[in-house]
Amino acid sequence: MNVNKNKSGLEKLFEKGEFVVTAELGPPKSVDPSVIDAKVIALKGAVDAVNITDNQAAIVRISSIGTGIYVKNAGIEPIIQMTCRDRNRLGIQADLLGASLNGIKNLLCITGDHQSLGNHPRARCVFDIDSIQLIGMVRDMREKGVFQCGEAIRNGKHADVHAPGFFIGGAANPFAEPLEWRVDRLRKKVNAGVEFIQTQCIYDMERFSRWMKEVTARGLHGQVKICAGVSPLKSAGAAVYMNEKVAGIVIPDHCIERLRKADDAKAEGLKICIEQIQQLMEMEGVAGVHIIAIEWETAVRGIVEGAGLLPRPEMEE
Repeated sequence: MNVNKNKSGLEKLFEKGEFVVTAELGPPKSVDPSVIDAKVIALKGAVDAVNITDNQAAIVRISSIGTGIYVKNAGIEPIIQMTCRDRNRLGIQADLLGASLNGIKNLLCITGDHQSLGNHPRARCVFDIDSIQLIGMVRDMREKGVFQCGEAIRNGKHADVHAPGFFIGGAANPFAEPLEWRVDRLRKKVNAGVEFIQTQCIYDMERFSRWMKEVTARGLHGQVKICAGVSPLKSAGAAVYMNEKVAGIVIPDHCIERLRKADDAKAEGLKICIEQIQQLMEMEGVAGVHIIAIEWETAVRGIVEGAGLLPRPEMEE
């Protein structure tokens, strides 16, 4: 069996024990390349790889695979996101073959925001499979060389199998209740074949610390690389909105008060984010951070530098 599995630079950094830094790059809502170019300039050299979101917030944008190829050609390693919301298993597998053909090596398997939140609320969601089934399907494509139906990935009965190989990622939310179930869900993803995890944005460090203790107590941190999600806040108002309206986000009162009392709320938000990363670097089982700047990619380099994580290590091809 031939597997298109040359390890990604991201996977090699994890194997070396480097504290990995990734960030999010949201594709634009038009085909204006200057939007992506500006984000590439902001992130290149500041992070090890970038997540290319897949119609984030259920809003139509350039596809994650199309943007991922563009970003790769611009010199940044992409992690393409694949949601279960927009495609059935045929569409997902076809897109994964296309991504692998074009040299994409990192894949993040997620459910996707519900379509009612986006700009086509009357669109039909698919959810043919869930994120755990997606992880297992991608693993079987790579390890067994078969499609989800069990058929070999080849062009004829006697042809060689040519399977896509991905470094398989998934997401975790440590802030939904009950906490123990969230760790059980992580275990299910590990059993399905996930190799790295990026978490929901962390503001409640005490809660995240308890989740990580459960994770390490069960030995899961030895089976999957965990990148802790962080996101800089811009104002007390934004923090209150996220705390009250965004599912899975918990922002403690002391964070909101710091922003409210600050002369420069944006600068205070960046300071909080840097402090969070420094705490996470000391936490057992955390293998890296994932910075979700939400259309504030220009802030990422300063955050990484402030946390003492520049320069980034050389990426191997």
